[in-house]
Amino acid sequence: MASRRCLGALTRHLRSRLFSASPLENPQTLSLRSLGFAIPQRTSSDLDICRRAFRCSISIRFGGVRRCSSRPTNPSDEEEDEDDESEEEEEENKEGGVSSDGENGDVRASKCVVQRGKSDEEKVEEAAEIGYKVIEPLDSSENPFKSYEPFFAVVQIGSHQFKVSNGDSIFTERLKYCEVNDKLILNRVLMLGSRTETVVGRPIVPDAAVHAVVEEHTLDATVIIFKKKRRKNYRRTKGHRQELTKLRITDIQGIDKSENVAAVA
Repeated sequence: MASRRCLGALTRHLRSRLFSASPLENPQTLSLRSLGFAIPQRTSSDLDICRRAFRCSISIRFGGVRRCSSRPTNPSDEEEDEDDESEEEEEENKEGGVSSDGENGDVRASKCVVQRGKSDEEKVEEAAEIGYKVIEPLDSSENPFKSYEPFFAVVQIGSHQFKVSNGDSIFTERLKYCEVNDKLILNRVLMLGSRTETVVGRPIVPDAAVHAVVEEHTLDATVIIFKKKRRKNYRRTKGHRQELTKLRITDIQGIDKSENVAAVA
């Protein structure tokens, strides 16, 4: 607080001296001159000192750091200060990867550009790790849904396993990189089965696939999360709705259907 008061007093004093150096004289100086007192004239060096001190006090007051001196300014000193500032700017540009040359600066700036988003290959790889592959959007004239067939498959999507048959609908965690009415292939099939045959994979059945269509992206029912610490006056209630994707199974491939259909018949 004391330093702020000192700076305020100093700025007011220097401001009064600067304003008194203007061509319009203060009423105090006019009254003194009318009484016959001699008022000394301020030189340019005094005015420079006052201006430098005023700028220094303002920079300190507002948090700026500047080099201030009470010596009169010389053109040679000003040139040296400008050279030092230009050298400092060049060093900062070199550290930041921007040079004074236009071409080199453009090249370095282009290297510093951060790529946002993922490429198509990365999206396909991530979807394959989860256990599905996006084929193409479903055509309006296409009807992939078939009548019920007595076959089932156990597929893994992410960390969950589902037993599905033709025409079933399942809810999985939100699948990225697919939209409504997109056709998918669930290629991580763990087991295939029918009334007369069962094929178990180790861990995946080769050449087996389950076709599905994305019906909608929705939210699960609200789950209440309540926390309490007794005798601490601490109670927190939150709600969570998990994002889900609804899939409709359209076909199961990888098992011989002709023999099973004949046996059933």
